[in-house]
Amino acid sequence: MTIRAEHEIHTRRRGRNLGIGLMLGAFVFLVMLLTYVKITNIDFNDLPGGAVQTQESS
Repeated sequence: MTIRAEHEIHTRRRGRNLGIGLMLGAFVFLVMLLTYVKITNIDFNDLPGGAVQTQESS
């Protein structure tokens, strides 16, 4: 058996598949991040340096 050289189309496919895989991974990460933020329901006003709410009574 001889080792055949890789055809150009396989090189292009590998690059395209890598790009699609990275985009899919980024999308999954984004969905997980948004889900985590929505579930934890963080009140950013309680954090140090957060916005200060002022209430004026009349």
